[in-house]
Amino acid sequence: MDYIDRIKKIKSEKKITNDRLSELTGIPLGTLSKLLAGISDSPKLVNVIAIANALNCSLDYLVSGIPQNDHNYTLTEEEIRLVEQYRSLDHFGQDLILTVAEKEGERVKSYVIPEASNSRKKRETSSVSAGNTEKTAKILEPTFGRIAPIGEKRTLLLYDLPVSAGPGVYLDDTAAEEIHIPNNEKTQLADFALRISGNSMEPKFHDGDVLLVQNTEAVEVGELGVFILDGNGYFKKYGGDCLISLNPEYGDILLKEYAEAVCCGRVVGKLRRK
Repeated sequence: MDYIDRIKKIKSEKKITNDRLSELTGIPLGTLSKLLAGISDSPKLVNVIAIANALNCSLDYLVSGIPQNDHNYTLTEEEIRLVEQYRSLDHFGQDLILTVAEKEGERVKSYVIPEASNSRKKRETSSVSAGNTEKTAKILEPTFGRIAPIGEKRTLLLYDLPVSAGPGVYLDDTAAEEIHIPNNEKTQLADFALRISGNSMEPKFHDGDVLLVQNTEAVEVGELGVFILDGNGYFKKYGGDCLISLNPEYGDILLKEYAEAVCCGRVVGKLRRK
C-alpha cells in the first residue's frame, strides 16, 4: 500500500469525495485527480501536507504507513471538563454515561453521511472521479418562495429525470417544469418533485409516478430517499449499509461497493394519478 492507497482508504472511511477534498485542501480538482490516479510522479510536499491535514491524519502515516497515535488527543476545554466530571462519578454514573454515549453513537451511524454543504444551499454539481475520467451528477435545488395558505395551490419544480426505481440511471442535467399541486400539510414538506422510472419499488410505487421530495442531506434507516451512487440516481429505502427495493425481485444495493453515496432528499409522498 502506497501513499495514494492510504489517502483513498481514509477518504472512503470518512466518505469524503474528491470534490470535497479539493475544497478542504485548496488543491485544484484536476491536480488532485491526477495525484490520486498516480499520474503525478512527484507531488508537491505542500499538497501532501494539505491532504494529511484535511483527512486529520499524520504526514508520517500517509508517506510511510507508520501508524499514528490516535490516542494522543488535544482536548478542548469542554472535553477536559467532561473527562473531569466523568472521573468524579461513581461506577453507576460512569456506566450510565457510557451507555448514553454508545446509544448516541448508534443513532449517528444510522444516517447517510453525504458530501458536506451549507444548509439549504446545495452546490450545483458534485464530481465523481473514476481513474482519468469524470462525470458530473446534478444536485437538485429545492423550490423556495411564498408558501400558499392551506387549501390553495402551490408551485413545485418537477424534474422529469429518470431517477431509477430499477437499475441506476445517470442523472443528466435536464430542464424542470413548474407544476401546481394542492397545498396541504403533506405537500408543504416537499421542496421539489421527481418522476421515477422502473418497477423495483412496486407494488407501492410504479413507473412514471411523481414523487414529492424534501430536500435533506440524510435520511434515517427505513425511510425512502433519493440517492446518487457514483453519479447514478436511485429511489430506494435506506437500510443503513445498503439501499433496499420494495420489489422482492431486486436485490439490495451495498453502499460499500460505491466510492460516493449522496442523499439528495427524503420522499414524503407521491402525486395521485389523474
